[in-house]
Amino acid sequence: MSDVATFNAHPTVAVQAESPLAISRITVATLNTAQGAGVCVREHALLGHLILRGNAADEGFRAGVEVALGLPLPLKMGLVSRDAERGVSVQWMSPDEWLIVVPQGEDYATEVRLREALSGHYAVMQVSGAQTVLELSGPSALAVLMKSAGYDFHPRNFPVGKGVSTTLAKSTAVIRRVGDAQWELIIRRSFADYLYRWLLDASEEYGVFVAR
Repeated sequence: MSDVATFNAHPTVAVQAESPLAISRITVATLNTAQGAGVCVREHALLGHLILRGNAADEGFRAGVEVALGLPLPLKMGLVSRDAERGVSVQWMSPDEWLIVVPQGEDYATEVRLREALSGHYAVMQVSGAQTVLELSGPSALAVLMKSAGYDFHPRNFPVGKGVSTTLAKSTAVIRRVGDAQWELIIRRSFADYLYRWLLDASEEYGVFVAR
């Protein structure tokens, strides 16, 4: 591992962590149960988020990433490598940039493994505190996305396993389809409250349940 400073965002002393939506207040009518809901909204808070930069044409770089993550590096737009059992994913963001998401508390260890496995010109950036993940599911989740964003989310253009960075409301989000009626939205902290409220408002007409 190169001589660089790393920061463990998970101290051993007890510190209460809060998600970007900790102070959000629901201002629409929501259902008490998921039964009959057209849309279910759930935050997957405090996951680990890392940005990886490097040369995808470098065989050593690709091999090192796979050793560190246990997943192949996706090399084209829209591709997401995922291990659902471990809760680890890596998504193509640009020709030399990828977004890595890991379970809570595993971001520091993941960064260390990457730095041990990689050499040469690359960068690993810790961005866990800057983002959160919202899950939209249910029979009307697609309808909510189609009226909230400009991208073509029709199943023929957006199959399960695809992910893109696109506009959402008047902001942006990384949107990934993880099931037939299940989507993940990775949103920035600074827009989290706004987008959360937008999605709840857009979902209200279909019957929305907020999972805790």
